[in-house]
Amino acid sequence: MEKKRHYRHELKYDITYVQYLELIPRLKAIARSDGHVGEDGKYLIHSVYFDNYKDKALREKTDGVQKREKFRIRWYNDDTDHMKLEKKQKDNNLCLKYGTKLSKDEFDRIIKGDVDWMKDSDDELKKEFYIKTKALQLKPRVLVSYTREPYIYAPGNVRITFDSEIRTSLYHQFSSGGDLTDIDARMEPGHMILEVKYDNYLPEIISMIIQMGTVRQSAFSKYGICRRFG
Repeated sequence: MEKKRHYRHELKYDITYVQYLELIPRLKAIARSDGHVGEDGKYLIHSVYFDNYKDKALREKTDGVQKREKFRIRWYNDDTDHMKLEKKQKDNNLCLKYGTKLSKDEFDRIIKGDVDWMKDSDDELKKEFYIKTKALQLKPRVLVSYTREPYIYAPGNVRITFDSEIRTSLYHQFSSGGDLTDIDARMEPGHMILEVKYDNYLPEIISMIIQMGTVRQSAFSKYGICRRFG
């Protein structure tokens, strides 16, 4: 786990497809696409989130607890050869994220409840995950999948993303192999999540573009909305 980390501001907006069409040409005029996207300017994200039998992470989110954290395992574009264990810390609108690589075998062992091998790991995040899995009785609770369209604006280290087609697994299929069976998890058809992350300041031009799109800030949680199904 990297030692030098800093909190970033994270703002979320629940937007319609019409609002997306209003915003996207203005953003494309000043921001560049993320270098990891495909030809369509997007990529697919899968995340398995962990929680305990008391739904600690879910309840802290819905109750508006300012300081909270959650663990997840994430991979992109169905590439299970490059998976990451991540811890995300939140302090109101501030966000701090840690990550470390996982192999498919390590992923499958974690999903099956075999975490003892992390006990003596040299990796700080794996060791912390082991301790908290034991102490809090964390288990995989839901698989969240969605399409992301990301943009970068260098001043302020701003990252703007549009998340759409949010889906969740119907039968909690957490294996690293095989096809997934999932269902649409969106509250309303066509709705998307706009996220804006930045360091110390949000450049005025980005703020103006968002305001011109007449969007409202939201406390939307992809994990929370997918937990409606189990």
